[in-house]
Amino acid sequence: MSLKARAALVLTIGTVLGLGLSIGGNYLKDPVQPDPRGLDWEQARLFAEVIERVKQDYVEPVDDAELLESAIRGMVANLDAHSEFLDADEYEDIRISTTGRYSGIGLEVSTVDGEILIVAPIDGTPAHRAGLQAGDVIVAIDGTTVANEGLQQTIARMRGREGTLVTITVLRGEEDEAHVFSLRRENIQTASVRHELLEPAYGYVRVSQFNDTTAEELSRAVDDLQQAEDDAQGIMLAGLILDLRNNPGGVLDAAVDVSDLFLDSGVIVSADGRTPESRFTRNAHRGDILDGAPIVVLVNNGSASASEIVAGALRDHHRALIVGTTTFGKGLVQTVMPLSKGRAIKLTTSRYYTPSGESIDATGIMPDVVVEGSEHYPEPSLQVEVDREGDAQLIEAIERLRRHRILQSSAE
Repeated sequence: MSLKARAALVLTIGTVLGLGLSIGGNYLKDPVQPDPRGLDWEQARLFAEVIERVKQDYVEPVDDAELLESAIRGMVANLDAHSEFLDADEYEDIRISTTGRYSGIGLEVSTVDGEILIVAPIDGTPAHRAGLQAGDVIVAIDGTTVANEGLQQTIARMRGREGTLVTITVLRGEEDEAHVFSLRRENIQTASVRHELLEPAYGYVRVSQFNDTTAEELSRAVDDLQQAEDDAQGIMLAGLILDLRNNPGGVLDAAVDVSDLFLDSGVIVSADGRTPESRFTRNAHRGDILDGAPIVVLVNNGSASASEIVAGALRDHHRALIVGTTTFGKGLVQTVMPLSKGRAIKLTTSRYYTPSGESIDATGIMPDVVVEGSEHYPEPSLQVEVDREGDAQLIEAIERLRRHRILQSSAE
């Protein structure tokens, strides 16, 4: 890189830094004006010098755009474990996870021993209707092997524009002959809630993540359980198990709405940050869909973020008994900020607090009743039914509901 080119790069970086700080002034209470003679300019020069050395002396040629994107990723990732730069594909994945909608064929997949394994087809989707089964191993998409691909690349190839065709080739069990399925992509709504009656009077609801439709799904699930119990026994639900184990979180507003389903009043969560938008308090509205029926919330080390907001709110308001093991401890709020060309940054903007004013970041929520669990429970797929005999945490939750019912009956 010539001296003239390096000077141009330094000027460009300095301009970008200045512009970034200027734009930041719209959000910061006391914006800092860039000083071209100060540290920012010196750091920009250092940055240009490092890029020059890498381009000149690194063992292999490196593309300028690749170098700059890596620098941006490193800058954001170095802030904390949750902030990150998102390219267009990564931003699309975030959008799908928060809205619960995408165009594809409706498969839950995972990697097992280097193979792309179907965990389960989603009910009512092209994959389910075509006959793809849990345990099938995907070997090719549109005739091209997936052997050298990662999970995310395989998923990306199965997705596509609504109405377009995709061919999936799978191996099944011990059969030698491959099965080929030709499917037409559709808009898929990914479920985040499943439910079932465990036994007379007790309902079970599992929430696998928090997206824009979770609260609505959960409300419908409780209505279905109430109706099923009324049809079978002529009585209302006597208790509910809310399973948040291995739920990594998701949309904060979804966690607020889920908590609000079971509360009549009071603070659900509060947050504090540097900007006005990052400081807020969310309160419950009157209307408990269970009319005070007891709730047991199941949690474990995989319960994080939005899951902890729900568990903390229901615990602090004495609305639920928390059973399981200590939660993950992610008490930070990330905001996804769109950038040019479909890119974005996910930036930590707030710390959140439970209704009692507790910050659970790095500490988690301690259950009221500690019961060690197994990594096998719950199963990763929402399609799999619960294990009422082998799941120790679930067994404890059922027993707690039974005890509550006996005590309540004795008191009456």
